[in-house]
Amino acid sequence: MRKWEVPVAMTIAGVDSGGGAGVAADLKTFAALGVHGTLAVTALTAQNTYSVIGTYEVPAEFVELQVKAVWEDMGIDAAKTGMLSSSSIVRAVAKSVKSYGFPLVVDPVMVAKSGAKLLADEAIETLKRELLPLAKVVTPNKFEAEILSGVKIEKPDDAEEAARIIARELGIEAVVVKGGHLQQESNAVDVAYIGGVLKRIESARVDGCTHGTGCSFSAAIAANLAKGLPVLDSIVEAKNFILTAISRSYRVGKGSCPVNPTAFIELDAELFRAERVLTEVLDRISSEPLNRELAQVIPEVQSNLVYSVPRHLALSTADVVGVPGRIVKYAGRVRVYAYPQPGASSHVARLVLEAMKYDSSIRSAMNIMYSSELVEAARKLGMSVATIDRREEPEETRRIEGASLPWMLRKAIEQVGRVPDILADMGDIGKEPMIRVLGKTPSDVLDKVVKLVNQCKHS
Repeated sequence: MRKWEVPVAMTIAGVDSGGGAGVAADLKTFAALGVHGTLAVTALTAQNTYSVIGTYEVPAEFVELQVKAVWEDMGIDAAKTGMLSSSSIVRAVAKSVKSYGFPLVVDPVMVAKSGAKLLADEAIETLKRELLPLAKVVTPNKFEAEILSGVKIEKPDDAEEAARIIARELGIEAVVVKGGHLQQESNAVDVAYIGGVLKRIESARVDGCTHGTGCSFSAAIAANLAKGLPVLDSIVEAKNFILTAISRSYRVGKGSCPVNPTAFIELDAELFRAERVLTEVLDRISSEPLNRELAQVIPEVQSNLVYSVPRHLALSTADVVGVPGRIVKYAGRVRVYAYPQPGASSHVARLVLEAMKYDSSIRSAMNIMYSSELVEAARKLGMSVATIDRREEPEETRRIEGASLPWMLRKAIEQVGRVPDILADMGDIGKEPMIRVLGKTPSDVLDKVVKLVNQCKHS
């Protein structure tokens, strides 16, 4: 029976002052995976996204004392190590593991992404001799696995041999040789050697930030072990977790930007928030007298109003909330027949995804009918207006599915110098003329549409 309401996991690692790796990444990972995170700091680093300019090692006995303090109060369901810095700290951690017996994941951190050494050369043998044999799981990258096994790794077959050697020679239950540095592979292939059985864990490579990847991956394994998952399941789930953390990361700093462990829960939270906000605005649209007024500007193809999650989380139209079946006009009234859902829009959603590439604050849009009166009303109201003649679209762009919207938006930005409030598309053969209203939120967009309607009414 679990002692507390949530499992307790510990990170025994260094502090990255840039917040991208070490205990910062680990604690974010623990929180995202629903375990209580604790820590024993081994070293302080003065670092950012491109360099480590200083380190300050914590005395080994104090590292041991931190572990003791947590263990005696709340216990440790699983722990992971990162930067251990020196032989004395490695020994202190080994002593703690022997004393308390918690499952341990060792990320054998030796060199930072910037190239700075995070483990003294003399400590490598201490790590192999005294700590790794106590580990349940070890997660070396290509370079660390080469040092630990003596095998030159160029392809997954080499990684399998290295994993086998490390596990057998050091008596480790599971070794995962991470495949992120095997650049010749079209897929990212992690090789796991678990209980004498080899398994390849493959995934498509994803674009995004990678600083702190190893830290978050090993922390995710530890969190899963703390929750009682078997070793293989813990590794596979950690792999899925880290793919999300990379693909939905955000750019910060001048160097290697950090992964985003909180994306695992942030995406669901933002989608829920977008649905709630959009529902509130749709309720406004359904109210009188606004309903009948807006019915005047619903186009033949009907309308949609969408709201995207923040830019760093938005990978596709599935991350944009819209109205299933669109906002329709029937018997002189606006009708909304379904609650907002992610992925309910294609066209308007793709426009917002494209707009966010230029201005991350523009997360909402609505399409309404085109009229010269509405365009003129927008100009009188001081809105930025870009008018696009679809007849000017290059033939090569027309032939590519989904390329027209990016072309229109680029032309619009060339006209007004930014993402416009109003994108007036004059249409073409088989393409209904359309006005697309863009804004930061659905409420912002609706307010602009209402102003256009009222301006036309009083002109």
